[in-house]
Order: sequence, then structure tokens, then C-alpha cells
Amino acid sequence: MNERRYEHTMYACFIGYIVQAIVNNFVTLLFLTFEKSYHIPLGKITMLITINFGIQLLVDLLSAGFVDKIGYKVSIILAHVFAAAGMFGLVFLPELLPDAYSGLLISVVFYAVGGGLIEVLISPIMESCPTKNKEKAMSLLHSFYCWGTVGVVLGSTIFFGVFGITSWKILACIWAIVPIANIVLFVCSPIAPLIEEGEKGMTILDLCKNKIFWGLMLLMVCAGASEQAVSQWASTFAEQGLKVSKTIGDLAGPMAFSILMGSARAFYGKFGDRIDLDRFMIFSGILCVVSYLCIALIPNAIVSLASCAICGLSVGIMWPGSFSKAAALLKNGGTALFALLALAGDLGCSGGPTLVGMVSSACSDNLKTGILAAIIFPILLVIGLVIMKKGDK
Repeated sequence: MNERRYEHTMYACFIGYIVQAIVNNFVTLLFLTFEKSYHIPLGKITMLITINFGIQLLVDLLSAGFVDKIGYKVSIILAHVFAAAGMFGLVFLPELLPDAYSGLLISVVFYAVGGGLIEVLISPIMESCPTKNKEKAMSLLHSFYCWGTVGVVLGSTIFFGVFGITSWKILACIWAIVPIANIVLFVCSPIAPLIEEGEKGMTILDLCKNKIFWGLMLLMVCAGASEQAVSQWASTFAEQGLKVSKTIGDLAGPMAFSILMGSARAFYGKFGDRIDLDRFMIFSGILCVVSYLCIALIPNAIVSLASCAICGLSVGIMWPGSFSKAAALLKNGGTALFALLALAGDLGCSGGPTLVGMVSSACSDNLKTGILAAIIFPILLVIGLVIMKKGDK
């Protein structure tokens, strides 16, 4: 297969992760606006995040059963259709329906289905492309979610500063153009089969009988939890450390985390052919443990903020690296493998912040204690990587 034939496919995959960043981050910037405009309690509005990720988890689980039947191209196009429909729904449905919250909820369900499908499909589509170094390509691919997050937060903040928050519907339509444009790119791009012709992909039952699979699932849970346990609280550390408003805190905290996480992925995407993936992941896991200890134990808010940023750097390779290891170790894993890995990663993304919140609440709302408890995730990841590396030998 000619690698140049698949350049546009790879570009479409990059944009696909930007689309996922849009659907996961844009609405969170509008919570107070929804509360004031539609007179909806903030508690009901924040439930939209839970519903978004709950739907994505459900899609992760179900996709293993239908993606192979309808095909990757149809599935990824449908994912972008749902994402665009959800974004446009935010603009029109709250006004058209008698209950504005129902309009928001329907919109979230639509783009959550799109986001879940994108998460399941983009990595195997990239893996199927005939690239020379798949680990490099996978790491570079996942960096685009980080750049998308930075772009959404920074671009939206600038837009609201220039045109006012009341113009949010115009911006929602602008962001909706991204998945529409990517539909065209995917329609015009070839998608190679993930499993070689004549070979059969592993079923969910086959995977569950494989010890390596469970090791990979542990890596994905720990990767998601290690990332989100800190990133969810980065804004708080920024506000405390710099004594700034929440708007500036959002920019200084989560954006610094995302920029360094994306930089780590882009670095491996550039130089990965010269770096052993296992060693890089183990080193990153150890750095993550150190960053957690600095956040939890050093009584200086500025150091906590800097440690949050370093944590972003340390977790960058964990998610894409785990995907790359899975593709190399279970070559016939197919759609089921990538769907279940995405499910494990999302469970980690949910479980990490939940553990931090529960422990913090039990310790008189001491956030540092909660972060210290979550150090179990990067520790388990390092242990898992060392065991798997010995097993390879």
C-alpha cells in the first residue's frame, strides 16, 4: 500500500480528535450562561457532563458489536454527523422545545454518541494506515486532542472577550463546521482494513481469556485516572497559587496541563523511532508519581501549580502508548480490542477524579490528601509496565 495515499486519512484522524475536544469542552464554558439564560439550576446543568461521558462509555461498550458490521467509513461519518447535530442542537433546540433543559439534554446525547464513536474509531483507523512507525503516529494523533482542547478554551475565551458571551450561539455554529468539514475529508479518504484479509479478529470472549489483555486494560484504567485525577483540579490550584479569577485560573491551570501533555505526545510523535516505548512510559510514570507527591506534600501553592503542569507532561504518553502496545501485542484484537480499551480509559477518567473527591471530602475537603490517594494509579501503571516488559523478554 502506498503511504501517500493515506495522508488525507491521517489528517482526517487528527481533525477527528479536535472534534472530540470540541464536544467535550465547549459546553463546560457555558454553564453559567445556561443558568442565567434558561433559568436552569446549576446542579441540573452540571449533570450534562455526567450524561455526556456516560453515553460515551455506553457507546464504547456497544460499538464492538456493530462497527465491523456497518464498516469503519460509515461509522466514522455517522460519528461526525452526530457531533455536528449536537452542536447545532445547542443553538436551536432549547428555543424550539417547551423545556430548554430538554433541548440541551438531547443535544448532549447527540454529540456524546459522536464523541464516543470517534474515540473508539480514530485510533484503529490510524493504526490501519501503512505508516513506517505506528507508535510515533499514534502519539502524534493523540496530541491533537490536547491542541483541540487548548484551541477550544483559548479561542472561545477570545471570542467571548471580543463579541460578548451573548454571542455564544454564533460560536457554536462555527465549531460545528469542523465536524462537517471532516465528513467531507473522510468521504474522500481511503480506510485500510484493520485485520489482514483472510484473518479473523478476536472476539470479546477471546480477549477476556487473554492475560495480556487484562494487563493492557489495567494500563488504560491507570492512564485515564492518572491524567484526570489532576487535570480536573488544575484550575483550583491555579486560582489558589496565583490569586486570580476563575477565568484566568482556567487558562493557567487546565491549559498549561493540556499544552505540556500535548507536547509530550508531539515529542514522541517526532522522535519515537529513537526511543524505546516501554522505557519512555516507565520514566513518565515515575515522573507522574513525583509530580503527585509534590502536589500533595509541598505546602506551596505555586509549586502545586507547577507540579500540575509537570503532571500533564508525564501523562502525555500513557494513553497513546497503551494503545500502541495493545496493537503490537494483540495484532488481531480488531475493533473489540480498541473499543474495550477506550472503555477502560474512560472508566479511569471517571474513577480518578471520583477517588480524589471522595477522599478529599472524607478528610475535611483536603484536596491534597485526595491527590495523594490517587497516586496509586501511576504506581500501578509503572508496576504493570515493568511486569509486561519482563514478560516480553
